[in-house]
Amino acid sequence: MKIKTITCHDVYNVGASLQAYALVTYLNSLGQETEIINYKPNYLQHYSLFGSVSGQYDYPFVRQLYHLAKLPGRIRERNSKRKKEYDLFTQQYLPVTEIKYCSNDELRKNPPVADVFFAGSDQIWNTIFPNGRDPAFYLDFVQKNAVKASYAASFATETVEESVGKKVKQWLSGLDFISVRESSGLAIIHNLGLSATQVLDPVFLLEPSAWRKIEKDLSLSEPYLLYYDFDDSEMMRDFVKSLSRKNRCKIYSILPSAIADRCFAQEGPAAFIYLIRHAEYIVSNSFHATAFSLIFNKQFYVFKRSESINTRIIDLVEGLGLSDRLIETGSVTSEKQIDYSGIKQKLSEQIKHSKRFIDKVLESVHD
Repeated sequence: MKIKTITCHDVYNVGASLQAYALVTYLNSLGQETEIINYKPNYLQHYSLFGSVSGQYDYPFVRQLYHLAKLPGRIRERNSKRKKEYDLFTQQYLPVTEIKYCSNDELRKNPPVADVFFAGSDQIWNTIFPNGRDPAFYLDFVQKNAVKASYAASFATETVEESVGKKVKQWLSGLDFISVRESSGLAIIHNLGLSATQVLDPVFLLEPSAWRKIEKDLSLSEPYLLYYDFDDSEMMRDFVKSLSRKNRCKIYSILPSAIADRCFAQEGPAAFIYLIRHAEYIVSNSFHATAFSLIFNKQFYVFKRSESINTRIIDLVEGLGLSDRLIETGSVTSEKQIDYSGIKQKLSEQIKHSKRFIDKVLESVHD
């Protein structure tokens, strides 16, 4: 059986790369022939030498001066180790279609052929961003005789942008099977008069041993706490410093930080897996850092984000009885070590449920 997936697979974001890899790898493990549609619209292009210009500079001559001022930095970024690490990961681990598509119109004119199409996972339906308003991510281009499904698609917010609500309902109505990652996504679907199933992020479909096979060996020897903060939160910094002192471990950071002993901002997805797996503690406001902490049975704390995209993290930890690991005010509800004996069973049941959804989609082809 031929399967095609579509997601934001090549956006230089660790979670996006790993979830794209997980879904296609799991589907191939079932004996299917799976590829990721190489969909790269303009709004998902990265490391461009002449990117978009904000309104205050978008005037003749001023625009050219703006580009010239930005050019040296953009050249450095295009030649950075980080870009090379992500490109290498994509090249090695993400089987993409030979044809590259840059718009939904291109997809409709020359649609990829498959028996089943999966849209997802991650924030493909976040209507705050262009991808959530792009019919391609709702499989608008797929031929009529193929099965259309979403897997763990995420709106990432509590509601759909009002301006595109009717369109989203129209696009979703064309899917044969809908699954979402968060309970908030389930509520959105139900409010639109449709039905859906809640499943886990694709990274949970693979065994820990499968992730170990693709990690990049960084050969780190000293105990460390892994720190991953998108918000540059003073509250998180204070917590990290305190936890580091108490447990006598170094602070390693995914993003540049003044409090970090070492920073790994130039590394890619394969190194991220190693950093999570070997950490003593993980402190983050990252969904996928939390997900991989659970996969590898690590001790972790997770902070709420300043953006309104916290449902995905709350659903994940509360669904496993780990709400005490979620920090909102800087005060820790529990400093006890996480006992994974019961959590493994809960997670296993959720993984089985998620895999049953995929089985149901694939079985419908024969029906």
